[in-house]
Amino acid sequence: MSDLILEAAKIRVAELVDLINQHRRAYYEGNTVLISDADYDALLHELEALEREHPELITGDSPTQTVGGSANQTFSPVTHLDRMWSLDNVFSDDEMLAWLEKAGTGPFLCELKIDGLAINLRYENSRLVSAATRGDGVVGEDVTANVLTIASIPRVLAGDNHPAVVEIRGEIFFGVDDFAKLNEGLIAEGKAPFANPRNSASGSLRQKDAKVTASRPLRMLVHGVGAWADAPVANQSDLYALLKGWGLPTSDRYRVVESADQVLAYIREFEANRHKLEHEIDGVVVKVDQLAAQRDLGFTSRAPRWAIAYKYAPEQVNTKLLDIRIGIGRTGRATPYAVVEPVKVAGSVVEFATLHNQDVVKAKGVLIGDTIVLRKAGDVIPEILGPVVELRDGTERAFVMPSVCPDCGSPLAPSSEGDVDLRCQNSKGCPAQLRERVAYLGSRGVLDIEALGYVAACALTQPVDLETAPLKSEADLFDLTLEQLLPIRAAVLDPDTGLPKLDDAGQPKIVDFFRKKDGSPAEVALKLLKNLDEAKTKPLWRILVSLSIRHVGPVAARSLASHFGSLDRIFAASEAELSEVDGVGATLAQSIREWIAVDWHREIIERWRAAGVQLETPGHEGPGSATNAGGVFAGMSIVATGSLKSFTREQIEEAIISNGGKAASSVSKKTSFVVAGENAGSKLTKAEELGIEVITEEEFARRLNG
Repeated sequence: MSDLILEAAKIRVAELVDLINQHRRAYYEGNTVLISDADYDALLHELEALEREHPELITGDSPTQTVGGSANQTFSPVTHLDRMWSLDNVFSDDEMLAWLEKAGTGPFLCELKIDGLAINLRYENSRLVSAATRGDGVVGEDVTANVLTIASIPRVLAGDNHPAVVEIRGEIFFGVDDFAKLNEGLIAEGKAPFANPRNSASGSLRQKDAKVTASRPLRMLVHGVGAWADAPVANQSDLYALLKGWGLPTSDRYRVVESADQVLAYIREFEANRHKLEHEIDGVVVKVDQLAAQRDLGFTSRAPRWAIAYKYAPEQVNTKLLDIRIGIGRTGRATPYAVVEPVKVAGSVVEFATLHNQDVVKAKGVLIGDTIVLRKAGDVIPEILGPVVELRDGTERAFVMPSVCPDCGSPLAPSSEGDVDLRCQNSKGCPAQLRERVAYLGSRGVLDIEALGYVAACALTQPVDLETAPLKSEADLFDLTLEQLLPIRAAVLDPDTGLPKLDDAGQPKIVDFFRKKDGSPAEVALKLLKNLDEAKTKPLWRILVSLSIRHVGPVAARSLASHFGSLDRIFAASEAELSEVDGVGATLAQSIREWIAVDWHREIIERWRAAGVQLETPGHEGPGSATNAGGVFAGMSIVATGSLKSFTREQIEEAIISNGGKAASSVSKKTSFVVAGENAGSKLTKAEELGIEVITEEEFARRLNG
């Protein structure tokens, strides 16, 4: 029996070695991800487990004994003076604690694990003489010419007392904003966007033409050294301070801690805030801080014993694109969305992903049936990054945009010349549009009707028995009665796709939404009627936003409400008069005039007026005479950016506008000052470049209160 077990293990080990090496070649040499990180790690862990159980099956070329991949033949080989190592991984707190106990007492240095491309810089007598990729850890690829185009990497080290020869190790990567802008530019040019930052950073660095690399906003952060005889520091953290003094780009997010609890706290902190960082991470690296202790712990055949990577749950996975369907939004916009083979990513199971419009589908180059790269960051809607072209088998097919609305059968067409989006032309009768508009007007940033969420909107507009639908249009909203609500039974729809959710038996899930089992009113019914009554006195700008006029969002609505003071004055104004309002412009003005010209839109206004909805700002004296004209921020253009503690984004915009200022969305020379919270990004950078005053939210509150 033992012989059979050994033979089975031998066969599986051979399969795993072949698979892992295949994926390594694709990753390191072809800049292609054939499987997700989680799936790759699972293969490697299985191999490690089999080799632990059967050590006689371990070979010198096993992936558990080697590092990375071979150097690409396109570039000259470079032999590292000191070997470049991989890191072993852990995936749970228990595994982390076990490693910490094995590593000994602290202190430990915790730092972010950047998802980038490992690089080795060799300096001789303070001058950069070569730059090489990791390769197999011993021999890498010469990318010196390309690295010299990266502005953050010094050609000559600053300071003095440099060693005759030193190797600097770090990661080459794209910043989050830079990567997004790069892809936006590619899509605008009709080109396929890059699938992920890591692979695109690798591809950008390994260009034959250094000019291409120079055009890409690559960055580097240092995380260690290779060859350096007798480094004059005792700790890893001291080493980072020294390297920073030499002008090398180092992270300021590392932390030296003393205990296991502090290590776990660091891991949790950045797991919760990973989406606020300027670069992508896939975990945290923990190192023994004392260099003498590092030397004592030494290395395995492929990794240091004094460092470990704690990997977060994957946010990027590979899955199958099963179909592309169309969803209809509140303005009739037809949006393709992907139906994917269910896959767990970022802690939740994903079945659908957005594709924005037909041009994006084309630009991403995805075919129905493709294996695709899917990304989901926290609560962000899942996004398809691109296909894994190497896995196509010829059965894939192209997506064809339909010509009619899937919900009402009306034609899909652009609303205006040059519009890339197709829209359902049946704005009044399309059930999908009505459902989405009702859900939108109930949302927090509009009328803030707590009891009018997506499921309630579905129930009110698309009950199982359509004869009981109390909302034929928004005009009916403020006339709702308890008698209308109680009989309603509704299918529970997915908010991303509008498709029915299924019960355990695979049938559409049907609920009595507004009544209890005994037939009495459910709390949601009573709350909805109360919320609607309260909404009648919401600020004018919220009423305006709730009408779903194309292009009219909160910022423009506030400007219009502040200037005109009533819906009647807004809708009576000419396009020229509307365009003159700050933040409006010709396109938005035209949209307002087109909206009010529709008879059933005017019916909404009159029905709401009859129901007691406040359609004006009390005390407003007419166009241009806003009560905030003499506010503390009168005539100022103010930008808020970053995470604020004392204000929501809506609250700070309201405070600016109600005190005479303009809540601007972008920084320019006309900006009066910028309110910067934590993790402020490109807007803060631009403000500093332009010399615009930057203040804290505490200072903003002080100015607000005089």
